Amino acid sequence: MSDPLDKATSKAPPTLGEGCVRRYDPEALTDEDGTDFPEAAELWRQLQQPQEPKSDNE
Repeated sequence: MSDPLDKATSKAPPTLGEGCVRRYDPEALTDEDGTDFPEAAELWRQLQQPQEPKSDNE
């Protein structure tokens, strides 16, 4: 990686298909391309709890 701008950009993995059926090539995907987010369920529960209204004095 000799070009410093390569560090600042992301590149999408190769795709298969066209239009509405376009998708990432599963053979080209690696663990680096994943969206592993094990805490997603807990975050969703926290976001679904009713929030207490903030008073104007805070």
